[in-house]
Amino acid sequence: KEFSGRDIYQLIKNAKDKIKIDYKFWYTQPVPKINDEFNESVNEPFISDNKVENVRKDEYKLPAGYSWYVCDVKDEKDRSEIYTLLTDNYVEDDDNIFRFNYSAEFLLWALTSPNYLKTWHIGVKYDASNKLIGFISAIPTDICIHKRTIKMAEVNFLCVHKTLRSKRLAPVLIKEITRRINLENIWQAIYTAGVYLPKPVSDARYYHRSINVKKLIEIGFSSLNSRLTMSRAIKLYRVDDTLNLKNMRLMKKKDIEG
Repeated sequence: KEFSGRDIYQLIKNAKDKIKIDYKFWYTQPVPKINDEFNESVNEPFISDNKVENVRKDEYKLPAGYSWYVCDVKDEKDRSEIYTLLTDNYVEDDDNIFRFNYSAEFLLWALTSPNYLKTWHIGVKYDASNKLIGFISAIPTDICIHKRTIKMAEVNFLCVHKTLRSKRLAPVLIKEITRRINLENIWQAIYTAGVYLPKPVSDARYYHRSINVKKLIEIGFSSLNSRLTMSRAIKLYRVDDTLNLKNMRLMKKKDIEG
């Protein structure tokens, strides 16, 4: 794409506007501010004086009527509750029509990586109904930064029931997962978001491959145009029953270092 002078001006303005945003919650957390600058040749945490003995020992307080709950993802009932919460309330489009639908089996796989901690699968329940209305999780991971391996946590699946967003439960969930991670003497974490938060270390674009094209068009997820008819779209996105790529085979353990 060729950018006009106005396009470039707008890009710069958008970047400056992001810096001006008042991240009231995030600026109370151990993360860099948007306009903080760092020496890229220094491969050290920007906060280095952390000690487990200084970490809060008690759970953060929840609003009256709500309680913390450690979810056992290997228990079918708990796993089903997590699945239902995410299916009905997790990431969705701006029109609240389409939402991620992770299977219960996928959640079991994603949340039980090697050395996972059950206490990092944190739920919030509504006392009156014992219903799961909030969730956040983390798994331990080793991240290599310029040939230096750092123990971190990967935070994922932050979700609050859409009828309770005004309760400000998300910040409490974030602080609680941070506390539990710190108790394991881990002081860095990675997470992704579809919004601009302080301070990004990277960004990524991912792509979708349409499978059931006809259905996706009928429900409004995809659309046709004057040059793309339904029959042409189906033919274009068709997936062959057999692979036609040469030298393609199943991955084996020997393909992975370590």
